[in-house]
Amino acid sequence: MGFAARLDDFGRPAWIALMVLGFIFFWPVGLALLAFTIWSGRMGCWHHGYGWHDRFADHAGHWGERMRDRAQRRAERMFRREQRRHSSGNRAFDEYRMETLRRLEDEQREFMEFLDRLRMAKDKAEFDEFLDERRRRPAPGPEAPPPA
Repeated sequence: MGFAARLDDFGRPAWIALMVLGFIFFWPVGLALLAFTIWSGRMGCWHHGYGWHDRFADHAGHWGERMRDRAQRRAERMFRREQRRHSSGNRAFDEYRMETLRRLEDEQREFMEFLDRLRMAKDKAEFDEFLDERRRRPAPGPEAPPPA
């Protein structure tokens, strides 16, 4: 059993302790350990193609989605404000540009709504599958006497 495998048995705290000791005694060793743990995925939350922001959003009751939506609205307001300040001088072109941008914003909003419906359908399917598995599970019977 290798050294890394033994440390993996202890989990992240062992890697962090080793890294801190590496920084204390000889900083390049600590830096190398930090790079190794990030590169190997031992410190990150990137398991199963799942980033830290996804885990945070899942655990916080879709807090991340609300923050993303708020940032999106703020960016749209800033974009519109910027568009009003920068006129080309040709009113026909400005109207065409604004209509095109409005159409693109509508398409983006419709696409985001589609993604929300898709996420909801996926969540519902997973929940229904969970309920089906739970229903198929045999009911707990009387406990059998221990073998003699």
